[in-house]
Amino acid sequence: MSRAISILIALAVCTVPMPADAGCTLAKVAEWTVQPQTGRLIIDGAINGQRVGVLLDTGARGSAVMRASANRLGLTRHEALGYRVYGIGGETHAEYVEIDEFKLGKGVRRNWRVMVVGEYDWGREFDLLLGYDFFEQWDVEFDLANNAVRLHQPQDCGDVPLAYWARGTLDVVKLDVDHVRPAIRVPVKLNGKSLIAELDSGATRSVVSRLVAAQLGVTPDTPGTRADGKSGGIGGGRPDQWIGTFDSFIVGGEIIRNPDIQFTDLQADLGAETGTRLTTRHEIADMLLGLDFLRAHRVYVAHSQGKLYFTYGGGPVFTTPPREPAKPAAKRDI
Repeated sequence: MSRAISILIALAVCTVPMPADAGCTLAKVAEWTVQPQTGRLIIDGAINGQRVGVLLDTGARGSAVMRASANRLGLTRHEALGYRVYGIGGETHAEYVEIDEFKLGKGVRRNWRVMVVGEYDWGREFDLLLGYDFFEQWDVEFDLANNAVRLHQPQDCGDVPLAYWARGTLDVVKLDVDHVRPAIRVPVKLNGKSLIAELDSGATRSVVSRLVAAQLGVTPDTPGTRADGKSGGIGGGRPDQWIGTFDSFIVGGEIIRNPDIQFTDLQADLGAETGTRLTTRHEIADMLLGLDFLRAHRVYVAHSQGKLYFTYGGGPVFTTPPREPAKPAAKRDI
């Protein structure tokens, strides 16, 4: 099964005005309005003529149909022999379906063989994960203050800053590249320790690996740490999660002091990724930057340049349930 998704997107070549550099043009390939009431990045699509919710999930390595949705849609599931799929909660049974026609806006993909994942029924909120195998083909803009996600294709831009809306403070970070496990990998610092965080639009909140948190002295037994139920993902497990207080978080030129951030088990079997029988454990990521981070910023993922541009828009960068009694608010520096 090929990683890439060649969904035909009608190039409604709408050129975005670029400041300063007349030689650089930014063609807007698509603009999607996400459903604000869901609290997730969900847009409308259709599978074989039936309306479906499509979750924009940059944290998913590959696109996939949810198992319960495949049943509801009447899709025939086949064993994906030789494939193993994992995520938060561990491994999920790997199957695939053949979709006759998938529509997304004006784009159409026919005869699409796509993986089926998920051990739980998440309801009818969304049916398909549109994963990083799709998003890595484009520059991606998250403008969640306006409930919009846009795809861009820059032309003759070189190293011209592509955050076309920015008029004040603009942060730029060079993305880390991993050809084995492609993702939007953002260098950050937590309590002064250099980490690689993955920008995960499918995660409702940002989360730190429990292993990394422990290395920084934040554990479930640390004074001030509080339990926060269980995390959920495509796997069958439901790891416990907690909220801990860290000294500082830095991304680009932005510093957040004393943030409360969720942490949980982000480990998986190495064999699940490689298709071997190895049982070595590894981290899915040091940290996931989720929707709370994206809602607090306007973000442009420039795959074309290997950079991440962002501006702070307001509000908390990390969201957690309120502490009782309330502690002083985290301080954010620029």
